[in-house]
Amino acid sequence: MPDPRLFPGLPALIQGGMGVGVSGWRLARAVAATGQLGVVSGTALDVTLARRLQRGDPGGHLRRALACFPVPEVAERVLSRYFVPGGTGDGVPYRPVPRLGLRGNRARDELAVVANFAEVFLAKEGHDGPVGVNYLEKIQLATPAAVYGALLAGVDYVLVGAGIPAEIPRLLDDLAEHRPARISVAVAGEGGGHTVGLDPVALLGRRLTPLVRPRLLAIVSSHVLAAYLARSPATRPDGFVIETPVAGGHSAPPRGRMTLDAAGEPVYGPRDAPDLAKVAALGLPFWLAGGYGTPGGLERAWAAGAAGVQVGSAFALCRESGLDPRLRHRLRERAAAGTLQVRNDPLASPTGFPFKVAEVPGTLSDPDVYDSRPRLCDLGYLRTPYERADGSLGYRCPAEPVDVYVRKGRPAEEAEGRRCLCNGLLAAIGLGQHRADGYAEPALLTLGQDAGFLDGLPEEHSAADVVAHILLQAHV
Repeated sequence: MPDPRLFPGLPALIQGGMGVGVSGWRLARAVAATGQLGVVSGTALDVTLARRLQRGDPGGHLRRALACFPVPEVAERVLSRYFVPGGTGDGVPYRPVPRLGLRGNRARDELAVVANFAEVFLAKEGHDGPVGVNYLEKIQLATPAAVYGALLAGVDYVLVGAGIPAEIPRLLDDLAEHRPARISVAVAGEGGGHTVGLDPVALLGRRLTPLVRPRLLAIVSSHVLAAYLARSPATRPDGFVIETPVAGGHSAPPRGRMTLDAAGEPVYGPRDAPDLAKVAALGLPFWLAGGYGTPGGLERAWAAGAAGVQVGSAFALCRESGLDPRLRHRLRERAAAGTLQVRNDPLASPTGFPFKVAEVPGTLSDPDVYDSRPRLCDLGYLRTPYERADGSLGYRCPAEPVDVYVRKGRPAEEAEGRRCLCNGLLAAIGLGQHRADGYAEPALLTLGQDAGFLDGLPEEHSAADVVAHILLQAHV
């Protein structure tokens, strides 16, 4: 196996940036304190910050972070909009946040920048270990403001998956220098030309000193995409995370025409297995994810030439995880008993990508719960911009009411079986919306399909337990 010292300064273990708030600052800080790479999920941090402030910011952690924001008046505007001393009462609906869109919105950008700053700031507090942030390339409309907030807090790594992050290297270069930065936005039914961006000086009202540009890791599932990104300095990341189809959350669809097995899950074949020798030949460090969260998995990764592994599910079920503790215990008990079913659902996600759904009664995996939920799309992180017949732009999501989706030019069958990931994942971390009519959003749970990571871990394990189990057993 390769000697891990061949990768000086690089972590052997990356903690996955999972879900909405599952990989929160507490988890990332606990992992980073061990010297490995702790990662916060950058998805929907604007709404999670706003809702936690409305709950009164227990412990005062968010207010402590915002007090260190480099432009105090920006953080103060966010606090004045959302902070509720003592918290709102039980069942009170959360105040909405501005939805993503191509049209500029100062309040939306301020909230995103401040929220990402706060999450990374808290993750980096009290230690000198490395901290990263994970973004979905699919959510292009959020990326510039979110990334800038993380850079202001000194994030060490940016990880981007669920798409082709070819424009992220330039985005990091520009934002580290506080230059105006833009990325392309895919618009359905249109030939291109739409972008979304951020002008840091215009937003903050001043030019700050240059920032340290973080390393970029592209999360991909094929050696072909890795080679495409590595071909040019303009698109080349600093490394890769290579995910297999068993990893939690979204998966790349099988190559070619999708076929389903008897259980209705996508069938992956030899064409979907990345050629790790070709990845290694690119000369960039890489980590393996999806079924590698064990000491043996790390040994296999080293043998393939990888710098290490990315681990998700073991951390999702640890004490520092952002999952609602009651749901975490239910997942842990079922996984330990061997009764937990995690389905790679080809329909659940509005993105059209397969999505791992943990089947737990009372959550959105339960057909009765799904059928009783009123369809709506009020958060909109996974909406797709599209061009209307008159040339104007609209937004649609297959998880919204079917008749609305059809009026926006798409067939009803595309909406069949779609889950509202935005609301469901927020409910999974205890921040689900309560509607004015009393309806409470149910949780949606995701986990990797390989439960072998629990072997050898204590029943109520910590993040440090996971790190020690994998690294010490692998003789790092």
